Amino acid sequence: MAPERSPIRIVVLISGSGSNLQAIMDSCQRNEINGEICAVISNKANAYGLQRAQQADIDTQVLSHKDFDSREAYDQRLAQLIDSYNPDLVVLAGFMRILTADLVQKFKGKMLNIHPSLLPKYQGLNTHQRAIDAKETFHGASVHFVTEELDGGPVIVQARVPILADDTAHTLSQRVHEQEHIIYPLVVKWFSEHRLTMEADYAVFDNQPLPAQGANYPEE
Repeated sequence: MAPERSPIRIVVLISGSGSNLQAIMDSCQRNEINGEICAVISNKANAYGLQRAQQADIDTQVLSHKDFDSREAYDQRLAQLIDSYNPDLVVLAGFMRILTADLVQKFKGKMLNIHPSLLPKYQGLNTHQRAIDAKETFHGASVHFVTEELDGGPVIVQARVPILADDTAHTLSQRVHEQEHIIYPLVVKWFSEHRLTMEADYAVFDNQPLPAQGANYPEE
C-alpha cells in the first residue's frame, strides 16, 4: 500500500461572494479533498467570501490594491502574503485581478483558476452574453492552471452547459455556476491526491497528458 500523504495547504484568493470558495470548503469538510484551506485573501474588504471563511474559522486577510501605486508593487506584497502560509496550492476563486508575470511564475504549476466559458472561447469578461450573442449551442466552465496568458493556461476540466432558446445571461450564468461548484472541488481533489501536474503547456492527469480542452465533466 502507498503511504498516506499529508494534507495539502491551500490558499484561496477572492474578490466577491465566494461561492466557489464555499464549494471547496464543503468538499474539504467532507474529506473529499486531502487538504485544508489555511487562508482566504481578498483585495476587497467587503467580499462576502471573507465572512464564509471566518464562519469556518479560516484565517482571512484583506490586501487592497488601492493601497499600492502599481500592479507590480501589489503583486509583490501579495506573493509575500501567500508565501507566509506556505501553500501547496493557490486557488483563484473569483479574484478579479490580472496577475503580473512574476507572481504567476512564482506559483507556476500550483495555481488554479476557473473561468466561465469553454476555453479558449470567450476569454475575459461578459462570457455568458457573448456566448448567447454568438448563437452558441453550448457554453460552460473551465478549470485551468494559471500562466502569464490571461485565461490561457492548460485546461484541466470543462463542464458543458446547453444554451436554451430563452436563456438570458443571468439564467445561463446560474446553470454554469452549478457546474463550477462541482468541477472546481473535483480538480482540487485531484491535485490533493497528487494525480494532477502541469507540464510546459499542458496538464497531466494520472500520468497521461490531457487534451487541449481538458477532460469533460461528466465524462462523455
